[in-house]
Amino acid sequence: MGLAVSVGHFVVHRMGGSAAPVAEPAPQYVGSTACAGCHADAYRHWQGSQHAHAMQVATPQTALGDFDGATIRSGGDSWRFFRRDGRLFVRTEGPQDSDADLEIAYTFGVDPLQQYLVPLPGGRLQALTVAWDSRPRARGGQRWFSLYPEEHLRPGDRLHWSGIDQNWNHMCADCHSTAVRKNYDPATNAYDTRWSAIDVGCEACHGPGSRHLAWTARPASDPRKGLTVALDERRGVAWRPVAQTGNATRNVPRASEREIEVCAQCHSRRAQIASGYVPGAAFLDYYAPDVLTQPLYHVDGQQHEEVYTWGSFLQSRMYEQGVTCSDCHEPHSQKLRAEGNAVCGQCHAPQKYDAPTHHFHTAGSPGSQCVSCHMPATTYMAIDPRHDHSLRVPRPDRTVSLGTPNACNTCHTDRSASWADATLKGWLGHRPRGFQQFAESFARARKGAALASEELARIAEDPAQPTIVRATALDDLAPARDGAAERAVLAAIRDDHALIRWRAAAALEFLPPERALAAGGALLADPIRAVRIEAARALAPLAKADPARLPPQVVQRATDELRTSLRLNADRPEARVALATLEGDLGNHDAALAGFEAALRLDREFVPAYANLAEMQRLRGRDDLAQQTLRRGLTAVPDSAALHHALGLALVRRGERADGVRELGVATRLAPDDARYAYVYAVGLNTLGEASQAIREVDRALAHAPSDRDLLRAATLFRRDRRDLAGARRLAQRWATTYPHDAEAQALVEELAARSPQ
Repeated sequence: MGLAVSVGHFVVHRMGGSAAPVAEPAPQYVGSTACAGCHADAYRHWQGSQHAHAMQVATPQTALGDFDGATIRSGGDSWRFFRRDGRLFVRTEGPQDSDADLEIAYTFGVDPLQQYLVPLPGGRLQALTVAWDSRPRARGGQRWFSLYPEEHLRPGDRLHWSGIDQNWNHMCADCHSTAVRKNYDPATNAYDTRWSAIDVGCEACHGPGSRHLAWTARPASDPRKGLTVALDERRGVAWRPVAQTGNATRNVPRASEREIEVCAQCHSRRAQIASGYVPGAAFLDYYAPDVLTQPLYHVDGQQHEEVYTWGSFLQSRMYEQGVTCSDCHEPHSQKLRAEGNAVCGQCHAPQKYDAPTHHFHTAGSPGSQCVSCHMPATTYMAIDPRHDHSLRVPRPDRTVSLGTPNACNTCHTDRSASWADATLKGWLGHRPRGFQQFAESFARARKGAALASEELARIAEDPAQPTIVRATALDDLAPARDGAAERAVLAAIRDDHALIRWRAAAALEFLPPERALAAGGALLADPIRAVRIEAARALAPLAKADPARLPPQVVQRATDELRTSLRLNADRPEARVALATLEGDLGNHDAALAGFEAALRLDREFVPAYANLAEMQRLRGRDDLAQQTLRRGLTAVPDSAALHHALGLALVRRGERADGVRELGVATRLAPDDARYAYVYAVGLNTLGEASQAIREVDRALAHAPSDRDLLRAATLFRRDRRDLAGARRLAQRWATTYPHDAEAQALVEELAARSPQ
């Protein structure tokens, strides 16, 4: 398969003394072998890399697994791998419930595991959920294993090998091949996915090479050498040792993000928002990365789920000091520039740091390795350990206080975090602090602590904090809708960092409409696509209600970009729901209703589609249809707390209070830690005259969310109304202490004090 990618470029020809721009032919992808003649060493290193083997046509030579009749059983499923006429097959449960012989079309990855792709109708390639462990037998490898050993996955499940979460076209292709274009057709629900190279070749990082080849014939013709990006940030850079600290400093500051962003296109947890990326383009013009949200990251920023390096590295002191990926990694072979601790010894004096006086372990032991303490690994896909690139010091004290993991107990699994904390303090004479200083504030905010928004606002506004941390603080802060949140969001709109402006754009929906409209125009016209489309999403309902407040051309451009982005990902139900929501916000209700139904055709268990469809039906005066939709959803997903909660509200609105409150109770039992569900259920109980049970429910919920304002308010008022004045006074005081600026809380304290003086 082949593809040419257009990149805007113009040359000027003189005609009669005037300049006329003439489009130069778009650069073409020429393949990695075209690079080998001039760049022999780099090409040789690349040939042995995982990039070169990221995806291959499946043959007996490229497939590492045992296809000689090997069988594996997992979760009630059976898989038999075999050969036929020189081709590779697996026999297992197919997408229609019956067993089928499926031909392996491609291998996927190489170390420490190799997956296999099989074709399905509609241009789909699907990744099997059984993989080959390619490690040596002595390390437990050379075997088939299940990626989901505890699951009995059936056709229709998202994680079944034929399901949408195992779809190569959306989930995998963009990073395992070069210049992939997904080419999904929403009308037919089919793909025509293409690439320029099946593997991650030279042009995946350096861009299409035709102009560079042309430049070699006329080297003086283009100072850029015909490249779309010059990965030369390390040219002339030296790391100079500082004797007093044992560390090194960069002789010139890092002035760009080119190299890091080229790596980030694949080594980050992100969504694609536009097609046509070429190296050198702005990362946020084509991708929307995840910030440090849970459950992707622990509250202190350590990796939890599979997040692929970029989000971790951006938190690190190394990044802040100017380190780039290739300072540690040789980019063509992907190997470290030195083995073991020597890679750190490039900048950190070995006599100080690679010594028992620093690491307090026996030299040569696992505990003496820098990565053991500063880059602990988490295992993904059952056998693939990946190091956390936030490069932090161990903080077992945070394990005690926040429940976050620490490197000490990763090895010393038989000892407690308190032991590790005490041991570190004994060695160092103090508790280590480290570079990342946001965990406690994030933890307080995520538990609903009072005044947490002020802490988050300080982080969001602090240029000394890592940019990704500031962006995360904005995400956590915006829903507070208070003065601190508004101040931080309005400041972030003018920030120099696109990542900050992007999250400020998302926060517009939480601002008062007047403020959002006044501030949003600049974000709709931002030079970065991610910022523009996020602003369009947040402002769509406001722009529809008050069209004169924003320039119509700017609104239309950003909205069109948002639509295009969502259609790019219309093979996913979440994108269909987002597109339907946009159409609803713009008043296109029929298109919205059709969009929600389209999402359910992709995934009949996608709860947000049912919930949003029912809400739109309700807003259009069709409560009967809304109830039908919610009941249809509960048939597909009977344990959905969100759908039980929505159905409970619908029944209460129709006057069926007892049945409605019963559904609200089911939601609370299914999601016992959800403070909002508990509050609404308790209010429902109270309206039914079941005040004692309502009080028990809010008290139970307060144990999980002790600072939740609605719960504190309900607990106070329920007791007051039952004439439990002492209990009401105690809760009111707690409410007022937690929210010292809450006028209602202060008034209740005074009222209860007057009614029951001590």
